[in-house]
Amino acid sequence: MIRGVLTGFKRNLLYVVIGSLVAGLVFGQFAGAETKAGLQLAVVPVLFLMVYPMMINIDLQEVLHARRHARIVGLSLLLNFGFAPLVAVGLSRVFFAGDVGYAIGLYFIALIPTSGMTAAWTGLAGGDLEAALVAMAVNLLAAIVLLPAYLSVLIPGNVGFDPTVLYRQLAQVVVVPMVAGTLTRRGLIRRYGGEGFKQLKPIFGGLSSLGVMLIVFIAMTMRSTAILADPLASAGTTVPLVAFYVLVLGGGAALGRLLLDTERGVTLVYATSMRNLSIALAIVVAADTLPTSAVLPIALAYVIQPPLGAFYMHYRRDVVDRGLSLRDAARQLG
Repeated sequence: MIRGVLTGFKRNLLYVVIGSLVAGLVFGQFAGAETKAGLQLAVVPVLFLMVYPMMINIDLQEVLHARRHARIVGLSLLLNFGFAPLVAVGLSRVFFAGDVGYAIGLYFIALIPTSGMTAAWTGLAGGDLEAALVAMAVNLLAAIVLLPAYLSVLIPGNVGFDPTVLYRQLAQVVVVPMVAGTLTRRGLIRRYGGEGFKQLKPIFGGLSSLGVMLIVFIAMTMRSTAILADPLASAGTTVPLVAFYVLVLGGGAALGRLLLDTERGVTLVYATSMRNLSIALAIVVAADTLPTSAVLPIALAYVIQPPLGAFYMHYRRDVVDRGLSLRDAARQLG
């Protein structure tokens, strides 16, 4: 029963996040200071619940195969840490000139690429799964190293951002769960074997989804007053978010079409358009010095990202189906 509930969380993450977001905003209007203080104490364990199971499902040893997939890894790094930040900066200046918090939220989305769904969508769309796993591992490690340096340039000085503090938060929120997850993964594979571990993976994904649900609820409760003070401006954050995803997906698709074969082109799209929202949310929620409004764009991105991944998957399948139909027609004519 527990397994079914957890896999249900993962399978219906879009609706879970929407429900948590709305519930948190409503609950935050009535929650008192003591309740919010109690929720604040729950942040660290909930963040661990969210990130640790996700790290169990990520095989960082795929970095060792980076040379075999050098072209797609190089292109994904170029798009994720060159093109995506530029898009985020441009959209932030157009749409978020009056709220640095929303801009910072978009920067976090742009600078932490590839999620667990990168591999899933790649497989469903007929892409190169091994290349996707390699790109995921390399880009995640690159994000941990580059994130503080990028943000120290992008975040205005009056915000009080300290890169050294962010490195400490990355260690607590990302590196420690990453090490623990890697050790756990090895222990489970040694005990249950590769096939047995695959059967356990949905449980870890469900636990991580449960953590996402709880942290979105806590974050929205803590920031409900600020977000609902100007609901139109808050809702307006969806416009640049959609634009960001469309531009990044379009850039990945165009570059893949020019420089890669079809399978690796699909992989490049998902390795660059899917962002690691769980880690972005974890870092922002754990940070004391960042504006509270930075949480909202990341929470809303959970609503935008899955449909986009599904849309491109169906588009790729339609292209393949049309290609097969044309081939059949050509055989009949011949």
